[in-house]
Amino acid sequence: MGTAQVPDGAPAPQVWPTLRSHDARKLIAFLVEAFGFEETVVYGEGSVVHHAQLSWPEGGGVMLGSVREDPDGVDGAQGSGPTPPGSFGAYVVTADPDAVHARAVAAGAGIVDALHGTDYGSRDFAARDPEGNRWYFGTYRGEPRGRD
Repeated sequence: MGTAQVPDGAPAPQVWPTLRSHDARKLIAFLVEAFGFEETVVYGEGSVVHHAQLSWPEGGGVMLGSVREDPDGVDGAQGSGPTPPGSFGAYVVTADPDAVHARAVAAGAGIVDALHGTDYGSRDFAARDPEGNRWYFGTYRGEPRGRD
């Protein structure tokens, strides 16, 4: 993947979304093969993943782990835990959405929105992973922050 031109003042990607998975090891393998994430670290034993970091080659990434069956949420607070498996969505900036799209199709990713140009100048597509999470890929890097 090449380096895209970044508008002056556009923010660098620094948000690290988190998600849970019913089969985290399978999801990690899929995200690496289908989209091109890089497995940076995985902590866990057997089929359980306590924490994994997948880095995006162009900056940022995601953190994920196995779903934890805790009906009361984290520390007993109802609904305070991570997003349930299959309900996650993220926009991933790439300089080459056509190459990511071709890779995703070759790996059997479910394309839910074909490659297209947007009215704000981005080239985008969307796909679902095996757990039903939606991944958007495109060239839109955000607008420059206002200057005071």
